[in-house]
Amino acid sequence: MIFTETKIKGAFIIDLTPIQDERGFFARTFCEKEFANAGLETKFVQGNASRSRDQYTLRGMHFQTNGYEEVKVIRCVRGKIQDVIIDLRKDSPTYCQSISVELSEDNKRMLYVPKGFAHGFLTLVPDCEVAYMVSSEYSPQNERGVRWNDPAFQIQWEAEPIVLSPKDAVHADYVK
Repeated sequence: MIFTETKIKGAFIIDLTPIQDERGFFARTFCEKEFANAGLETKFVQGNASRSRDQYTLRGMHFQTNGYEEVKVIRCVRGKIQDVIIDLRKDSPTYCQSISVELSEDNKRMLYVPKGFAHGFLTLVPDCEVAYMVSSEYSPQNERGVRWNDPAFQIQWEAEPIVLSPKDAVHADYVK
């Protein structure tokens, strides 16, 4: 694995290093020692997957609070997504800044999201499947969200979302 820190401290793009042969490829998507050597979280308590049938489905922008903040490692295993994170750490020099990373089955790239970030993604093709590990268990009462197109974050989405959950469609603007 190759760990590349983004412009937002603590957020990393992780490129897999596949070993290929006539059968296809093999690659590690997690190695406790490599994550620890990069200074990243190594304890994950839950693995999740989502499937979105339609192109331009948006999921996000989600985060958890009150001791349930999550580290996430996201990978698109089928299709292609625009993955977006927003730094909500009030003491961070990149507070309220966002980054966007294309994750796809072809580029085999992952995104490491530290605690204190909102996260969401937009499917860029039909039939996308996203798998991710999280460091804290899901706590519905501590789940929060911000509006996907809140002008405070200036996110440049690849396209206008066509499908949003009712919950994601009504997130409020973020209050700094």
